[in-house]
Amino acid sequence: MKDWKRIVEPYSRPLFFAYSRLTRGKTLGVRGLVLDNQGRVLLVEHTYVEGWWLPGGGVDAGETTQAAVARELREEAGVNPLETPKLLSVHSNETFFPGDHVLLFRVDRWEPCDMTSHGEIKAVGFFAPDALPENTNRGTRRRIQEALMGAEADPVW
Repeated sequence: MKDWKRIVEPYSRPLFFAYSRLTRGKTLGVRGLVLDNQGRVLLVEHTYVEGWWLPGGGVDAGETTQAAVARELREEAGVNPLETPKLLSVHSNETFFPGDHVLLFRVDRWEPCDMTSHGEIKAVGFFAPDALPENTNRGTRRRIQEALMGAEADPVW
């Protein structure tokens, strides 16, 4: 049985997008690339959308992108960055949501902490870059290939 949030998400997405457009105009999101000491990539599985993703989310008003990715890593994955996240790439997310852009940051030094997100994350795991779960999001898979395996960068998420 699918999680109820995943069933509702396609219907609630237009409302979320309309709210985001009214309150933000353009939208900006961040994702974090975090490796463990074995070189495995941190991924999260949300309760409301299918597949495994790099942890991340929207940048709040008055928040820097670096602060946003650090907050999202703490909330979604229980990862507390010990240094300023490093910008790796910028991507248009027009195909999913017009006017949206996603920045990918890398965090090399971190420590575990308590996750502060409640009900948003179904699972958290570390995976070898060349052995990601089959249902890893296409954009997530592509960013990992670009950052860790030398694939040519694609400006589209």
